[in-house]
Amino acid sequence: MFALELIRKIEELRSELNKLAVYKRLADRELVSLSQKLDRLLNEFQKDQQAK
Repeated sequence: MFALELIRKIEELRSELNKLAVYKRLADRELVSLSQKLDRLLNEFQKDQQAK
């Protein structure tokens, strides 16, 4: 996945998480699932940057 595409997806998920966190509990399944997806994308981005 290209770095710019990863950054776009990371920002989209981050924004969505912030919106959900306003009215859902932090332990909510949907919130946790999105957080885990964001973690995976952040890890992928970090690995990509370290490989350069």
